[in-house]
Amino acid sequence: MRSLVLLLALMALGGCMNVSDMGEGVRYHMSDAGLLDHSETRRSLSVRLQPDSFVFIGQGVFVPPGNAYPRPNVVAEEAFKAFVEYFPLVRRAEGPLGLEDALSQARDVGAHYLLYARFAKADNRIGNGDEWYDEQAVDRLGVDTGRIQLMLIETSTRYLIDTVSIRSRGGLLTFHDNQPQDLIAAPLEDYARSLLGMSR
Repeated sequence: MRSLVLLLALMALGGCMNVSDMGEGVRYHMSDAGLLDHSETRRSLSVRLQPDSFVFIGQGVFVPPGNAYPRPNVVAEEAFKAFVEYFPLVRRAEGPLGLEDALSQARDVGAHYLLYARFAKADNRIGNGDEWYDEQAVDRLGVDTGRIQLMLIETSTRYLIDTVSIRSRGGLLTFHDNQPQDLIAAPLEDYARSLLGMSR
C-alpha cells in the first residue's frame, strides 16, 4: 500500500513538471546560492534583431583592473562562439581595436550591427595549486569574479540600440582551475538568444 501511495505521488509530481524543468530549477537555485557559476545580465533595452542580421563583433583594447590578465580578445572570441549558433552572418575582429576602427571594419564587411565589448573588471582568485604557489595569500582564496560590458550599435546610423552589463562569479563547486574569462560563455549565449526573443 505504501509503495502504491509513493508511486501515485511521484506520478502526480511528474505530471506537474518534467525532469528538464526540475533540473533547470535546481541549477538556478544552486547558482543563486553560490555553489555553481552565476551571472547577472542588465540591459538598457529589450530590443530584438532579425534572425538574418549580420553582426560584427569587436573588443576594445581596455585592460581590466583587478588581479587577472585575460586574453586580449577573449570577449570577442566567446561572443562569436555564442552568436554564430543563432545568427547565420557573424564576423569578428582579429584582435582588439578602438570603437571607430571597429565601426569602420563592420561597415566594410557590410554588417548591420556592431557588438562592441570590453572586459570591465576581472578578479582571478586562487583556485588551484599553481596559483597558490604563486601568491600564497589566504585572503586571495575564493571564487573568481568579472564584469563585461557590451554595446550594440547599428552601423549605418551609429545609433546605440542596446547596452549590456554582465556580472559573473564562480561557484564553490566549480572554482577549481577556473578564471574570470571561463565564466562569460553562458551569459553571452543567453544574450544572443534574448536578441532573437528566445528564452533559455
